[in-house]
Amino acid sequence: MEITSISNGIIIDHIQAGSGLKILDYLNFDTEHGSVALIMNVSSNKHGKKDIIKLENYENVDVNVLGLIDHHATVIYIKNHEIVKKIKLTLPEKVTNVLRCKNPRCITSSESVPHVFNLADAEAGKYQCEYCDNVA
Repeated sequence: MEITSISNGIIIDHIQAGSGLKILDYLNFDTEHGSVALIMNVSSNKHGKKDIIKLENYENVDVNVLGLIDHHATVIYIKNHEIVKKIKLTLPEKVTNVLRCKNPRCITSSESVPHVFNLADAEAGKYQCEYCDNVA
């Protein structure tokens, strides 16, 4: 199998094996503007197995949400076949309208307010609703 390099775009590397589809689904990439390559279960010295996503002619990704999906991944920005920026993802401190509060008594259940969650436990990846303190 041959996956060629990209001249302009984004590579999301070191994705936990099996999570590549989830990230690709979130990105909802428009294939009319470029090519998409999802490489799954590739050998990795660090993680044993990993997924890689290559997005040609794609310039922006929400690194906060990607960090929530897989905070071990790396986002690499490519311009003219050169790496111009590399970001190691982390769990975001705050996410808005990504998680949903499941507490039926929370204001988010009855009012049209944004669903805001703050990182409560980084080791466990737990987030707490800003309004009712429910943990997701």
